[in-house]
Amino acid sequence: MSDPNMAFPWDTFAAESYRVFEEGLHTASREETSLYPRFVVTRREDARPIGVTGYYRAHPVLEGYDLWYAICDPTERGKGYGTEAVAITADYLFSNTHVERLGAVCDIKNVPSYRLLESLHFRREGRLRRALFHHGGWHDAFVYGITREDWKGR
Repeated sequence: MSDPNMAFPWDTFAAESYRVFEEGLHTASREETSLYPRFVVTRREDARPIGVTGYYRAHPVLEGYDLWYAICDPTERGKGYGTEAVAITADYLFSNTHVERLGAVCDIKNVPSYRLLESLHFRREGRLRRALFHHGGWHDAFVYGITREDWKGR
């Protein structure tokens, strides 16, 4: 990705080939730690793919999943697709798993990303210094989370 506003969890990940990537997409649902996309975000009017969302178990001891999301088409950002996609992904996880907490991490300079999370009542839980490597450099990251109870009450 060359878009400076985009950071994916696979910035430091590369598949050997398209076939390997395709296999990863098919096995992601069985691999809790997989960084492959789980869902495709499409435009309402014509179902054109414009982004992806995913989730993964980020820690071997702590319970919960971390969500990630990207609206890859810059012309479709700011239209609510990301917010809707994250809400659908959170609904899916709280409805189909027993996790009590979902999290998300974003670059502190990515204002639209953390505003999206805050609009869905994710709470900013902390700041990780120089924890996110993308676009050739280290960045601080905000950590967000929401519990099942808070999700239901939002």
